[in-house]
Amino acid sequence: MKSFDEALSFLLAKATVTPHTESVVCAQARGRVLANPVISSVNVPPYDNSQMDGYAIDVMDLTHEKVFDVSQRIPAGSLPTPLKIGTVARIFTGAPIPESANAVIMQEQTETLGDKVKIDDKTARPGQNIRRKGEDIAIGDEILAKGHRLRAQDLGYISSIGIKEVEVYRPLKIAIFSTGDELLEPGQTPEPAKIFNSNRYLLSGAIPQLGFELIDMGRVEDDFDATLSALKKAEKQADVVMTTGGVSVGEEDHVKSAVEALGSLTLWQVKMKPGKPLAFGKVGETPFIGLPGNPVSAFSAFYLFARPFLLKMQGMANFCLQPYWLAADFNWTKPSFRREFVRVKRVNDSDTKQTRLALFSHQGSGVLTSTVWADGFAVIPEDTVVNQGDLVAFYPFNDMI
Repeated sequence: MKSFDEALSFLLAKATVTPHTESVVCAQARGRVLANPVISSVNVPPYDNSQMDGYAIDVMDLTHEKVFDVSQRIPAGSLPTPLKIGTVARIFTGAPIPESANAVIMQEQTETLGDKVKIDDKTARPGQNIRRKGEDIAIGDEILAKGHRLRAQDLGYISSIGIKEVEVYRPLKIAIFSTGDELLEPGQTPEPAKIFNSNRYLLSGAIPQLGFELIDMGRVEDDFDATLSALKKAEKQADVVMTTGGVSVGEEDHVKSAVEALGSLTLWQVKMKPGKPLAFGKVGETPFIGLPGNPVSAFSAFYLFARPFLLKMQGMANFCLQPYWLAADFNWTKPSFRREFVRVKRVNDSDTKQTRLALFSHQGSGVLTSTVWADGFAVIPEDTVVNQGDLVAFYPFNDMI
């Protein structure tokens, strides 16, 4: 049984970036991962321009004049003529700076005198209120790196250099199915000894939320042949096959043996809680991840293991989570040989004004309430006691989405 760190390192070493890419327009690229860096072929801004409404001037003229003729008017989008000596130009935000001008005086620092303008600014300096050509982006700059996941601001950034389409990795196809004769679908009539299938809907929500394409194969009965058939079908359609349940050691757990019949199982069980019965291998040549059947275990194993593995396969460069270190508002007095990921919520201590982590009262692996009440995991390292006030690593759920 591998430690958490060993298992995660092993899993990530097996993640191969998908070779499949496609070109998409920027308007449809949010959440996609760049397959190539974005290089600018233009300057931004493309010319020296005014940062505000005001008057373009050669500041040397202010050493002997205060009242100036306005020789031209320059709205944004228009081309100016060279500034006449001893005059100013009325200029608006974003408009090009005329030749021979070297500063812009904001209109609030001026006074209109008929068709002239009075400027009494002894602090004016060359370059004042001017955005220089290429000061944001220069020709040849790499503005976004390969492996970057595109956000709304990135799309605006790319569009600012005139690029319409970007090359991105095609979304991974993830085939999922749940095993268990005890499972009912929501909407069915409750039956004795049956439970409703929550894992299917956990994954059908999480997988598209991370930007992957979901292939939902539903429930598979606890039968070796049925499991074998489902794995074969999934392997033909997907980039990754993922199951919940059936990876333990019971007589009705057939996923492990079915995967080994079709490929190999190279990781089985991790020293963590919840999520110990995690499995990894291949069905044919397709990566396989077997999540535990207990709902909180499936939740934990998906976000702590499957998520980084899938994001690396998707080509993302930065997929590792960084913890926040916050004070525990609880005591943990029973250390374990396994690393524990307990469900906690951030609360504000009214006395100290400090953010602390409150512990959900029931940490059982079947208590999905804990994942809804909480807003993250607190990590209890192996063989560790935590006392109230101790700093612990905290991973917010929102950072995992």
